[in-house]
Amino acid sequence: MTDSNGTRLMSIEYTLTLDDGKTVDTNVGGEPLIYREGGEQILPALEAKLLDLGEGQTRKVSLAPDEGYGAVDPDKFHEVEIDVIPDEAREVGMMLVSEDEQGRRFPLRVAEVKGDMVVLDANHPLAGETLHFEIKVLSAQ
Repeated sequence: MTDSNGTRLMSIEYTLTLDDGKTVDTNVGGEPLIYREGGEQILPALEAKLLDLGEGQTRKVSLAPDEGYGAVDPDKFHEVEIDVIPDEAREVGMMLVSEDEQGRRFPLRVAEVKGDMVVLDANHPLAGETLHFEIKVLSAQ
């Protein structure tokens, strides 16, 4: 079943892993991911590889970094003084949230702690990674 625009409402379950086999995200056994085709609600390259699937069908899809969250951008690393970082977040891998002048919030990862300076990474956490999805279509209407 499609809507008046010819798009379907898709309900899927998925597991996302990286090259090392580490599971990054999954909704298997939980709430399905529901999106409207063409609604820019999931990665465009992933959606394109699912267009011909119907209810009950499965597919394994791999997306190169340029199809996913892009390459790691060295310009998105910034050094700040350690005293602007909360004490509990002063270790590599900790996630922070910052806000720009327009009130948009974005995540920052502590990439390095160097004495009285901290290097923050504003790249998407999955930038530079090849994404491996296992998808099952639960419904396609």
